[in-house]
Amino acid sequence: MVGVKLVFGFLVLLCLFTEARLCYAAGRNRFSGSRKEVEVLKHLNRVNKRPVKSIKSPDGDIIDCVRISHQPAFDHPFLKNHTIKLMPNWITNDDIKVPSSSSENNEAITQLWHSNGKCPTGTIPVRRTKKEDVLRASSVKTYGKKSFSASVKPNSIDPDMFNQNGHQHAIAYAQGQFYGAKATMNVWKPKIDQSNEFSLSQIWILGGSFASDLNSIEAGWQVSPDLYGDNNTRLFIYWTSDAYEATGCYNLLCSGFIQINNEIAIGGSISPISQFHGSQYDITILIWKDPEEGNWWMQFGNGKVLGYWPATLFSHLTRSASMIEWGGEVINTASDGRHTTTQMGSGQFPEQGFSKASYFKNIQIVDESNNLRAPKDLETFSEQPNCYDVQTRSNRNWGTHFYYGGPGRNPKCP
Repeated sequence: MVGVKLVFGFLVLLCLFTEARLCYAAGRNRFSGSRKEVEVLKHLNRVNKRPVKSIKSPDGDIIDCVRISHQPAFDHPFLKNHTIKLMPNWITNDDIKVPSSSSENNEAITQLWHSNGKCPTGTIPVRRTKKEDVLRASSVKTYGKKSFSASVKPNSIDPDMFNQNGHQHAIAYAQGQFYGAKATMNVWKPKIDQSNEFSLSQIWILGGSFASDLNSIEAGWQVSPDLYGDNNTRLFIYWTSDAYEATGCYNLLCSGFIQINNEIAIGGSISPISQFHGSQYDITILIWKDPEEGNWWMQFGNGKVLGYWPATLFSHLTRSASMIEWGGEVINTASDGRHTTTQMGSGQFPEQGFSKASYFKNIQIVDESNNLRAPKDLETFSEQPNCYDVQTRSNRNWGTHFYYGGPGRNPKCP
């Protein structure tokens, strides 16, 4: 009888001990979850500024109309006492003031939120960051940032190391001394294989060492489920001054870029989209350095000056850029041991040509005399041409241009 009581008592103690451990683990998990939630909420309070007005977009975005002086840029320690520039110093060419950025059928590109309202003068449209946006990132610290260098100097790539990074390109590039770049690119909705992959088309303005202190200004369109929570094609920008290590971010998700335009939401969905063997829609992007103050300005579409990256953000780009790149980029996670099926551009190879393949046309650089001109010695680069490729061309109507892109995995790209 005594033995039975001892066994029973031991079992009771064991149950109590096990329950205590489970309660401790559950409590620790609740605390951990709570701590992360507090961190997320603090981040949202920092990045989402109080709006004058909010607009619900058909795609589910909330566009906040934030006073220009209250935008995220001014959280940067270098910009605390910055005086906002409302008009850039134009470059010499007259055609810069009213650039052609309409689509092939002359219908202008717009953004989906425009159908439900507009932001008043004195404000800028800012895509509201939601809790679920931040939670998709690996951490609050990495939200809105590239996890590693996505641009690598084409003639110094170690293909084995590069493919480990997973970023793949099909680009045209020029090396020299530049003060800006311009191009018109058609807009597509490439299919994304995995949610942590993306596909984009953009202009890169580069200076410095690709290994450590790269300065980069980037702008174009992208599809990125992880960043935005959907597969919409969106206008984006990016910057870094230390090779993507700590500085910079996408869009207005950190301090840096100063927006002055109240019509275009950076990070907002673009509409309409080019159709295979159908109507083609394109956007024109110009980025150039103000010769007097050194700020890097961005223009989008028909004369819409969006804003600028202040010169104080950079080291090498305070003088000039040493390389310009135009083209496409994807992430290839090779999650099942095979190449991704994420498409670049339209998902077609460049030899397919107009209305099927993606293009960049009227490619220009800004030279030391503050003029727009075609780049000399344009070169091309692709890590795996059987997956994504690029082909340059030139004619009177489109000037220097190229087709690029591809489907990713295919019989020649296993």
